[in-house]
Amino acid sequence: MSGVMLRQVVKAYGPIVVIPELDLSIAEGEFVVIVGPSGCGKSTTLRMIAGLETVSGGSIFIADKDVTYAPPKARDIAMVFQSYALYPHMNVAGNMSFALRLAGTPKAEIEERVRRAADMLELTPYLDRKPKDLSGGQRQRVAMGRSIVRDAYCFLFDEPLSNLDAKLRATMRTELALLHKRLERTMVYVTHDQIEAMTMADRIVIMDKGIIQQVGTPREVYTAPENLFVAGFIGSPSMNLLQGEIADQAGDLRVRGAGFDLPIPQRMKTRATGARSRDVVVGLRPEHFSASDSGDGDLAPIRLEVDVAEYIGSSQFLAAMVGEEHVTASVDVGPDAAPLASGDYFFDADRLYLFDRASGQAL
Repeated sequence: MSGVMLRQVVKAYGPIVVIPELDLSIAEGEFVVIVGPSGCGKSTTLRMIAGLETVSGGSIFIADKDVTYAPPKARDIAMVFQSYALYPHMNVAGNMSFALRLAGTPKAEIEERVRRAADMLELTPYLDRKPKDLSGGQRQRVAMGRSIVRDAYCFLFDEPLSNLDAKLRATMRTELALLHKRLERTMVYVTHDQIEAMTMADRIVIMDKGIIQQVGTPREVYTAPENLFVAGFIGSPSMNLLQGEIADQAGDLRVRGAGFDLPIPQRMKTRATGARSRDVVVGLRPEHFSASDSGDGDLAPIRLEVDVAEYIGSSQFLAAMVGEEHVTASVDVGPDAAPLASGDYFFDADRLYLFDRASGQAL
């Protein structure tokens, strides 16, 4: 198949193996985001695709061509780095056209490609400016424009938005998603920011310690995390993970812990009954708490000892205790509500998750 494929790729630095064995297929035209904490191997994976790092084993294919040992210039890729890496003495047009001029591309074609990319990225008014006269977002668009004019088969992005402020990052996320729709090219994007992953990706690859933990659409990894790592990593605020035990109360399966006693939803009863261990970790997403029983869904009371109530407009974030464990709850209360206090809140028990405590795998 076309696209990008990694088969049993290994990366080691001497005796230290940072990526033990990685298999990943990215379809042609797909926008895939590789996400994970610092040191998980995501940037190393991207650099191996680009040819900036040599593989220690396995094979890499781009557009059905084995490029495992090919130099970067032979891989038909364009890369955008975390730092803008612009030439300060060149204007925007010069920076964007540099690689084309180096390759001996005809002048008329260079001008047409630069004009087209500048229009796409709204850089036309700035073509004569030097990088020092541009904002951070404009510089990053120039770096992307430099890649676009090359008309590469695959675009690689290594945390390109991490140096921007929060508001500009949100704007640039939208621009990147639109850029992908316009170009319809394969894009591989690396970040530690799971919000970027959730908002831009066709599929997300979640890595930890050089190993892929789960691959799926944003909805799949959010609603059906396969293990504790994915459950705790995806979601903002992150999922609450509490120690619990499965109990059978006269045929009614429940999960209990210090400070909570919740019914196990019907969709999970078969797996919970067949669980090898009664000891589990219970996953409760903050947004599935509510301040009152609305009568909708399978709401179960759970007492929260609230330490801090943070006002965020129509909602409040609660930093609280359930028994002896810390939890975060996001509760919709309206913009005029007083800070919420300790008491009984309600959790949508149909939304809880269970994980085997020993293996960390979802039930």
